[in-house]
Amino acid sequence: MCSLCGVIGGNEHWADAAARPGVYTRNVERIDRRRERMRRVSAANRILAAYGLTLSDWQGASFLLSSFTGKTEIVEDLGHLWSAAERVIGRPCDPLADALIARLEA
Repeated sequence: MCSLCGVIGGNEHWADAAARPGVYTRNVERIDRRRERMRRVSAANRILAAYGLTLSDWQGASFLLSSFTGKTEIVEDLGHLWSAAERVIGRPCDPLADALIARLEA
């Protein structure tokens, strides 16, 4: 099976807004869910920049994590982001490191 089949399957991460009966979300409209997804990408990129990485949305189904050298990996959801980041850069990636938080707050 190719990797695209896993993307088409549409497995949603628990933190993603979903418009289904019985599921509470403030993002009922598709445009609102898309806007929230882009906010999450933007927030992740502020942290990932410290590691020389960028994250982009891929068709609203997955994410593309890329290094400045062009190495790219498909990330299914944000729950897999940090382990993927470590694989791409080949070293530990701690988004909660004190030095990183201090730099982001400055």
